[in-house]
Amino acid sequence: MKTLNDFNFATKKAIIRVDFNVPLDENFNVTDATRIEAAKPTIDAILAQGGSVILMSHLGRPSGVEEKYSLKHILKTTSEVLGVPVQFVSNCIGQEAKNAAEKLQPGEVLLLENLRFHSEEEAGDVAFAKELASLGDIYVNDAFGTAHRAHASTTIIAQFFPTEKCFGLLLAKEIESLNKVLKNSEKPVTAVLGGSKVSSKITVIENILDKVDHMIIGGGMTFTFVKALGGKIGDSICEDDKLELALEILRLAKEKGVQIHIPVDVVAANDFSNTADTQIVDVKEIPDGWQGLDAGPKSLENFKKVIMDSKTILWNGPLGVFEMESFANGTIALGNFIAESTANGAFSLVGGGDSVAAVKQFGLEDKMSYVSTGGGAMLEMLEGRVLPGIAAILD
Repeated sequence: MKTLNDFNFATKKAIIRVDFNVPLDENFNVTDATRIEAAKPTIDAILAQGGSVILMSHLGRPSGVEEKYSLKHILKTTSEVLGVPVQFVSNCIGQEAKNAAEKLQPGEVLLLENLRFHSEEEAGDVAFAKELASLGDIYVNDAFGTAHRAHASTTIIAQFFPTEKCFGLLLAKEIESLNKVLKNSEKPVTAVLGGSKVSSKITVIENILDKVDHMIIGGGMTFTFVKALGGKIGDSICEDDKLELALEILRLAKEKGVQIHIPVDVVAANDFSNTADTQIVDVKEIPDGWQGLDAGPKSLENFKKVIMDSKTILWNGPLGVFEMESFANGTIALGNFIAESTANGAFSLVGGGDSVAAVKQFGLEDKMSYVSTGGGAMLEMLEGRVLPGIAAILD
């Protein structure tokens, strides 16, 4: 696996695929610079060696050229984060981009305009990828969030750098952290899978059953399992067409010696609202007109024991509707258990949009071993798929 350490970037132009798809407010100010900050170590390392950097990214889902999706809006924040003035060019290909790249001096940074202003980017067009490739000497992929897409800038471009290509520090760390869970884990290994649907996690569950000792199932998925086992779930969310599948997962887990832990009690509400009436009920005895929206105290006690005994922990998905304060306790408690276990020497990997949002919201980010930056990409790796953006560098 080639990384930055395999190259000397002195006087070289590194063209880096970053994921600067950051949120903007109505005045086009960056409201969360996490993704830019995540790419900084790679950029700093190349500049420190006397290289120059050409950054390419997408922003949003534009159809054609749309002013509101221009990367010029993130120029000020990018310069502030990197601590160097970042140059900008209003296209990512063509003569203007070529000229700007040619003039680039060691220690300088150039940001290209939104790749997705060209439909060829998402189409994985070879000619478009070749034009992008012509701007740099070494290709660096540091965008885990887009590594599962076979786009021109994430995958196709790599063929124009037969040997001069590598992973950036962020992407290398993502791969290393996932491999630590999937391939080189210290036992016991626990996977915590939350979220609303079994269907969105089924491939993950199937792929990791061979690799874990315990699996905690929480969130809305709980009720598909509970109903499949004959429990009364009231008005709780449920995938009725997945009841057989839930039983099959339980059967498979038993066969492989994996212990599945499902909530035994829940915080039930008489409405999907922060101000609803609530009661703690047995997960198998939820009254009609009520729905389970968070894990209950007995469930959390059970989960804590499992987490504290674990050496490797994967967390993907919340235990309840944490966006509402009344139903955030389970997710916060789980985060604290994982933080405590991590402090005691366990390796913890958090990934998936909602789990990442939760650890950030509750100030737990720095207490986890690693928080992944790529939701869809991480899920696909957990499903056992080879990501095209990663395969292109390994090729």
